[in-house]
Amino acid sequence: IDPRLRRLRAALDRALEPSLPAYLALLDVPSEDSQWDRLDPPQRRQRTIDGVKRLLLRESQVQPLLVMFEDLHWIDAETQALLASGGYVADRALATTIHLALTMGRPLFLEGEPGTGKTEIAKVLAAQLPRRLVRLQCYDGMDISAAAYEWNHARQLMAIRLAEAAGDVDRAALDRGIYDRKFLQPRPLLDALEGSPAVLLIDELDRADEPFEAFLLEILADFQITIPELGTMKAATPPVVIITSNRTREVHDAVRRRCLYHWVDYPDAARERAILKLRAPGLPEALSAQVVAFVQKLREGDYFKLPGVAETIDWAQALAALDAKALEQGVVDETLGVLLKYQDDIAKLKGEEAARLIAEARAG
Repeated sequence: IDPRLRRLRAALDRALEPSLPAYLALLDVPSEDSQWDRLDPPQRRQRTIDGVKRLLLRESQVQPLLVMFEDLHWIDAETQALLASGGYVADRALATTIHLALTMGRPLFLEGEPGTGKTEIAKVLAAQLPRRLVRLQCYDGMDISAAAYEWNHARQLMAIRLAEAAGDVDRAALDRGIYDRKFLQPRPLLDALEGSPAVLLIDELDRADEPFEAFLLEILADFQITIPELGTMKAATPPVVIITSNRTREVHDAVRRRCLYHWVDYPDAARERAILKLRAPGLPEALSAQVVAFVQKLREGDYFKLPGVAETIDWAQALAALDAKALEQGVVDETLGVLLKYQDDIAKLKGEEAARLIAEARAG
C-alpha cells in the first residue's frame, strides 16, 4: 500500500468506526496534502467526513435516505432508529454499512452464522422504507427459470395452435408473436425490477450452485436483466438488494466486488438484552438478563451449532409462556430443544453443565 494511503487509513481507523476503512479507496480525501501529518485528530476527522460527503453526493444512484451529514454519529443514530422502529437492534458498524448501501445505491452482502438476523434486516428495511419485499430463497440446483424469468410454454403452444386453426401461415410473424411480453412469467429477480420499488432479498446464496452466481452479476452491477428474445429489462427504480450467506461455502469474488460487505456477528450482552426487550416484551427484566447471560456463556462452549439471536428470542418466549420467573434446572433441561437443535449438543449441556451456566447467569 502507498505510504500516503497507509497514513490515511491509520487516521480513518482512529477517527471512525472499524467498518469505514473498507471504503477508503472510494473516499475523495486528498492524498497529496503535505499538511495531513500536522493535522490534529479533530481536523483529520472533519477532513474525512468531508470526503464521505463528496463520495455520497458523487456516487448516489437513489434518493438518499438521509440528507444531512453534519456528523457520522448522527447518521448512525438515525439509521439505528430506523431499524429499531421495525424491531431490529443494530450496532453502529452495521448501521453505517446499511446507510452507505442505501445512499450509494449498492447491493449489501451480509455474511454470518445462521440465526444472527441477516434476513430480518431485509424484512425491516422493506417495512420501514417502505417498499415491497421480493424474496429469492436459494437452493441447490436453482437456475434462471426459477430465479429470473420463464416462458409460459403452454400458452405459447396454445397461441401457435390457434394461429394455425385461423389459417395464419406467416411463420416469421408467428415466431415473433409467441415471444411477446405477455407470455413471460417473471420470477423474483425480474419481479424486483418491475413495478413498484422493492427490497430484493437474495437469501442464503451459499446454498445455490456456484454457476448460478453468474446470473446475478448483471442485476447487481446495472439493475437490469437481458432476455435474448426481448432485450434488456432495466429497473425504473433500482431495488434495495440484500444478499445473505451462512458461509457454508465461499461466494465468488465477482459477486463480492459488486456489493458492500458486512459480517453479522452474535450480539454482545447489552445488545441482546435490548433485542429481547423488543421481541419478548412480556419477559421479566431479571429473567431476560439471566437468559442473555446463559446464552452468552453457552456460545463460549464447543458445540456443533451455537444458538443465534433467533434461538435466544424463541427460548425467551418459551420461558415466558411457561410463566418462568427465573432460570431453574428443571425448566432449562426441559426447554433445551428450543435453544439447541442437535441431540449431541443437548446431551452435552443437559445436567451438570446447564447447572453451572445457570449459577453463573444468576450470579450476574
